[in-house]
Amino acid sequence: MTQRVELATVMDRLAVDAVITGYAVAVDDADWTAYEALFTPDGRADYRSAGGIEGPAGEVAGWLAETLTVFPVRQHLIVNRRLRLEDLNGDTGDRAELQADYLNPMFLEQPGRPAGAPAPNFVTGGRYAFELLRSEEGAWRVRRVTVHEKWRRTGPHAL
Repeated sequence: MTQRVELATVMDRLAVDAVITGYAVAVDDADWTAYEALFTPDGRADYRSAGGIEGPAGEVAGWLAETLTVFPVRQHLIVNRRLRLEDLNGDTGDRAELQADYLNPMFLEQPGRPAGAPAPNFVTGGRYAFELLRSEEGAWRVRRVTVHEKWRRTGPHAL
């Protein structure tokens, strides 16, 4: 591999990492405009394993916006990222696959709970499978994300 190809690969890895981090931040901050901007025009999301829906990113963003209102505090931790960039004749390609584990503690809104006591009471864990494409402008975008929820805990001591 030439030094130029190695540098391009490093830059692609950093750019994909920024997209995945942006995904977590957009969901946690309820920034649905930013969420949709992370996807290709035909991008899709599949949350069925976690009790959700599957569909176009815009439709799923609307569902998330409505569903997550009961969780005023949430934080996605996306770790153990395994990235595979498509290789085209020794050069990085325009497609990537990324699998990453996640831990997602959330605080379920409870009327009457004392202020300042937001202990996580709903935690899920699992794995994301992302398929990403490079846009014509050169930016990486999510073509598909699939959530594979493996476990969930609820209650006052969910963590």
